[in-house]
Amino acid sequence: MANQQDLANAIRALSMDAVQAAKCGHPGMPMGMADIAQVLWKKHLKYNPNNPDWFDRDRFVLSNGHGSMLLYSLLHLTGFDLPMAELKAFRQLGSKTPGHPECDVTPGVETTTGPLGQGIANAVGMAMAEKILAKKFNKKEIDLIDHYTYVFCGDGCLMEGISHEVCSFAGTQKLNKLIMLYDDNEISIDGRVEGWFTDDTPGRFESYGWKVIREIDGHNFESIDQALKEAKNSDKPTLICCKTEIGKGSPNKAGSADAHGAALGDDEIVLTRENINWPHEPFFIPEDIYKDWDHKSIGQNIEDQWLEKLNEYAKNYPSEAKEFERLVSGDLPVEFESTISDLIKSFETDESDYASRKCSGICLDSIGPVMPELIGGSADLTPSNNTQWKGAEQLSSDGTGNYLNYGVREFGMSAIMNGLILHGGIRPYAGTFLTFLDYARNAVRMSALMKLPVVYVYTHDSIGVGEDGPTHQPVEHISMLRATPGIHTWRPCDGVETAYAWKHALESKDLPTALILSRQNLPPQNRNDSGLIAKGGYVLREAEDEDLVIIATGSEVELAINSAELLQAEDIKVKVVSIPCTELFDSQSEEYKLQVLGTKPKIAIEAGSKDFWYKYLNAGDEVIGLDCFGESAPLKDLLEHFGFTNEKVVETCKKVLGK
Repeated sequence: MANQQDLANAIRALSMDAVQAAKCGHPGMPMGMADIAQVLWKKHLKYNPNNPDWFDRDRFVLSNGHGSMLLYSLLHLTGFDLPMAELKAFRQLGSKTPGHPECDVTPGVETTTGPLGQGIANAVGMAMAEKILAKKFNKKEIDLIDHYTYVFCGDGCLMEGISHEVCSFAGTQKLNKLIMLYDDNEISIDGRVEGWFTDDTPGRFESYGWKVIREIDGHNFESIDQALKEAKNSDKPTLICCKTEIGKGSPNKAGSADAHGAALGDDEIVLTRENINWPHEPFFIPEDIYKDWDHKSIGQNIEDQWLEKLNEYAKNYPSEAKEFERLVSGDLPVEFESTISDLIKSFETDESDYASRKCSGICLDSIGPVMPELIGGSADLTPSNNTQWKGAEQLSSDGTGNYLNYGVREFGMSAIMNGLILHGGIRPYAGTFLTFLDYARNAVRMSALMKLPVVYVYTHDSIGVGEDGPTHQPVEHISMLRATPGIHTWRPCDGVETAYAWKHALESKDLPTALILSRQNLPPQNRNDSGLIAKGGYVLREAEDEDLVIIATGSEVELAINSAELLQAEDIKVKVVSIPCTELFDSQSEEYKLQVLGTKPKIAIEAGSKDFWYKYLNAGDEVIGLDCFGESAPLKDLLEHFGFTNEKVVETCKKVLGK
């Protein structure tokens, strides 16, 4: 039987060999955290390599994702479907071992990490999901859901501001099954961190309401084991501060920034092999070490025991078991389709003017009661975002409730939602003002990259914000979202389009959705076939043998319709096209798009950046939009100042037509 040091050294050897073969990567962290990983994965982590998606597994998050070879080594050694050939192909095109872990590429990877700090936020979401679902489904005699979330993080993760946002929130929520192991090696890319990172990290986390275990020797197996046992018995989230040496085992580079982000080099690897007593060829693991690391039999036994528990649960609580299985599968409730259908019909007959943020709130009032998996929230703007549906209750620290007051934490909120949906059993949505997308941008990008159907509710979508001025008036944000691959951006013009947007968002299995909603009231529009909204763009106002086409979205659709009526009075025939979701419209057939847009001259109207719209236009066509920031003034004055008026639209249309 191999000893613990040999098991840890297998991680070190594979990590330095893979980085050397790729001629790039980060060997220092895997070598420095190998001993911690050995204790966690051998003695504490609950998982089954035969079934990486087993629901009651512990979640392991590598927030310091640059050290990806640590995770790949563990997955390979313990028996996941990650053969040695994939480790040899580290960082190569098409391999299952990309430079940073990707959850939809490598079996056993829980979340895509690399942008530092976001893994911590994802883990907070996972731990929160576990607590919510445990409270919902567990019975006195059967703990159906009972698992931990473990995080590895480094100095860089804790320097990132998002770590402050989410860790203070985790303390408030008392996420006692969240355990973070901090790789305190005092090194980052630029060298020793004492020149730029002198925080009292343990004191900081204690102030958040965390249990902190200080000054653990990250290379002492017994100390690590005892710290983990202590953490698992805490009634708070726990930070274990592990003093480590980056590049542990390398005679000349250990403890220095030289080990952080570059291959050790052939000569240094030879010396390291001698230093750690690893007399094997690159990428060779002795059979006794493979045998000791292999977790397939143990993992299967643990899952089998849980499946017996699930069967007992189903016998005693059949309705709860059926609902649990539905939530885990991600299927919508049977009532969803009829609920949405009734909602659309109610908007079609309602002649009231509503802000689209209000329409969104009405949608949630209908959808919320039939979707117990729906967990909402807002970054301290609940009344403005209309994100709390009637009957929703604020989530308490015991896991009861379905609405999260995130506080002013836009970035943290967005990354926590990624963790909630990655865990499974939860469908998260949350809101803020569109302009504050800037704070959350990278988490939104990660939603798209990971193909997570998170719903982002962005209200106060334009200069319509009015007196709050340019700091709160988004201009470039919608175009930025549309330029992001893998996200659908909806800007509805009324209640019917808003209901279709929510329908599309909640039916999505692999795409996040951004709902772009107005502050100001918008009138309901008349349309012949609302079903065409599902195509992302459609003809809202028909005109036989039209002279011109006006394209618009959101609040500018009303302007387009009114202007078309004025032009009609001058015998200029205008077709109005609403494109609430350009990404969905772009995915339609060329025949349909040509049918909608036609070949006649066009103008596009949107209270945002102009550049996006030119792809739908031809030479001589025009865009009425913004190429500057807004101003502080009442809405009416702003619309006139920036040219969002009937007069301006009519004038522009005539110009395009040469009249």
